[in-house]
Amino acid sequence: MLATLTQNDNIFDESIQPSHLLIIFPKTDKIPGKYSLPAEQTLSSLLQRQGNSPYKLMEVPLSVNLQNGALYTWIMLDTSKSVFDQQSHLRKAMQSLLSECPTEIHLAVYGDEAQKLHFAELAVYIAWINGAILPVRKQHKIEDRSLERIYLHGVIDPAGFAMRRAQAEGNFLARGLTILPPNELTPKTYREQIKKLAASENWQYQEYKLSRLRDMGAGAFVAVAQGSLTEDATIIYLRRAARGNEVDRTIALVGKGVCFDTGGHNVKSARSMYGMHEDMNGSAVALGTLLAATRADLPINIDCWLAITQNYASPDAFKQNDVITALNGMTIEIVHTDAEGRLILADALTLATKEKPDLIIDYATLTGSLITALGTRYSGVFTNRDYLAQNAVAVGRSSGERVCVFPIDSDYETELESKIADIKQCAIENEADHILAACFLRHFVSDIPWLHMDLSATRHTDGLGAVSTDITGFGVTWSIHFIQEILKILKKRTGRSR
Repeated sequence: MLATLTQNDNIFDESIQPSHLLIIFPKTDKIPGKYSLPAEQTLSSLLQRQGNSPYKLMEVPLSVNLQNGALYTWIMLDTSKSVFDQQSHLRKAMQSLLSECPTEIHLAVYGDEAQKLHFAELAVYIAWINGAILPVRKQHKIEDRSLERIYLHGVIDPAGFAMRRAQAEGNFLARGLTILPPNELTPKTYREQIKKLAASENWQYQEYKLSRLRDMGAGAFVAVAQGSLTEDATIIYLRRAARGNEVDRTIALVGKGVCFDTGGHNVKSARSMYGMHEDMNGSAVALGTLLAATRADLPINIDCWLAITQNYASPDAFKQNDVITALNGMTIEIVHTDAEGRLILADALTLATKEKPDLIIDYATLTGSLITALGTRYSGVFTNRDYLAQNAVAVGRSSGERVCVFPIDSDYETELESKIADIKQCAIENEADHILAACFLRHFVSDIPWLHMDLSATRHTDGLGAVSTDITGFGVTWSIHFIQEILKILKKRTGRSR
């Protein structure tokens, strides 16, 4: 549950005396004197004692405990910097307050009207996503409390920052699911949680159970799932219908949901297997995006396909050199059993394609080679349309969730040529595997506009951008911004609006 928001367009009244106050103001060298900041003389004295100019606050926020026991933090935001840099700076300032687990926090913004609204939007969003406590399973833990109330001083948004709240709710859902331990989030319990969420959000819900997928010929998904002792693997289909009969555009979201990945017969090392309960993050991001789009009431229909299974080593598990047949009829030579994600996505993408959406976006923690290429500060995107690539990068800048576009030129596919099947699953050498994985997936989307996100930024130590936890929920906020841009493109092309 996210904190409630109370807004006041008056400047902060120092008689309120909150226990935790964050003061945000634009670039200035006049302290004291320009904005009448709370405890401004204390701030000025501290800067003078440290021998720092006010501009130091653009690099490092300053916190102080006042005599009345209150904790105040001052931060100067430079709007000429990137959104990512602004989010990172503001998140670190916010964390100095949230680390004490207060039940309420006050935010005071200063500057011109545009600056105040911008600062408030960032600050409220960061307070929402970092003020809620993720699941923990410690018997004796420090008392953690979720943030319950946010008081905003200096500006009012008539919509109450509804779009930002929707993004925060989606991000928190994605992180909360990803962090759950693998004995708690199994395909069975995951399915139960999704079904409850679908009922509460009024989404259409349908399951493609393993027996049904086997009968349908979804051999790529079944190959991965058959190693599990229990037949709880499934592809879940959710549909969110936009309000208004005139809305006839649909985006499909597809997510990889491997609840635990041992690597199969090509078993991972202990170091590599640790954390593999997070291999379902792609499905969590797709689900979080669906929730955010629903809460934001975006004027577009959304299909959501979640491929949920585990990848185990067992006598029944698929093996190297197996040849399987995917749902679209393609035969696939298995090269490596730890490249299972692209197999379950292949059949999920085929199901999504049959509904003929206007765009498909798939999400997956798919390849280690992308982390080698990018690290964990960016995620990689691949697409069969140039305009989608351009928009993806622009949205990465505007949302603070940065992406890098990689090629999928046809000559890469020589590495996937097989002598005994239509295509190889991957190459044994593992060179440029992130590109080969995208080339492989492209065969299962027909000619529908498609974008694949390889989530290398799903985990970044000590947080990333607006998010303070190691699990970042990367992709939800980017997706909402991206869908909004796609809606503009579709509107221009058809001349139709909601």
